[in-house]
Amino acid sequence: SATAGFPPDFECVDVGQVAPEVRARALLEGNRPVALLTYFAVGVFLGIVLIQSQVASWFRIQEMFRFQSFHMYGVIGSAVVVAAISVRLIQRYGITTIHGESIRISPKEWGKGSVPGARYWMGGAVFGMGWALTGACPGPMFALTGAGLGVMSVALVFAIAGTWAYAMIHSRLPH
Repeated sequence: SATAGFPPDFECVDVGQVAPEVRARALLEGNRPVALLTYFAVGVFLGIVLIQSQVASWFRIQEMFRFQSFHMYGVIGSAVVVAAISVRLIQRYGITTIHGESIRISPKEWGKGSVPGARYWMGGAVFGMGWALTGACPGPMFALTGAGLGVMSVALVFAIAGTWAYAMIHSRLPH
C-alpha cells in the first residue's frame, strides 16, 4: 500500500512514457483509491454512453461495414474532428499534463522496411478484421460484457490475451 509518499506495491498506471522526474508522483497519485474510483466511474459512464448511443451495437457495426448506414461513420468522423481540434489547441496553447509536463506529439514514422507504412496498414487490417468478425472494438467489448452480452466475454478474454502477448514480445519486434 502507499505510505509516506512511496508508490504502492502494485502499479495500475502505465508510466512508460512519463518523464523520469515525475514518474514516482504519477504512480503515487494514479494509484490512490480516489483516482482508481474516478477511473472506474468514468469507465462506467463511457460504457453507458457507448450502449445508449448504439456505438457498441453489433447491428450498427455490421451496417457500417456493409455501407448501409451513416450512423457509425458520423460518430467516427465526429471523433476525428474533435481530436484534430484538440491536438491543434494543445499545440497552439502549450497545454501541459496534470504533472506540468509539456505534451509533445511525435510525427508517425513510416518505417524503414520494403513496404512503407506496412505496420500501420497491416495492424489496421488485423484490427478491422477482428472488429468485423466480433462486431466490437476493444472499448465496447467491456461495455457489451457489462451490459450482459455474455458471448462478448470470449472476445474480451482473447483481446486481453492478445494485449498481454504483445507486451511480452514488444521488445523483440521492429519498431
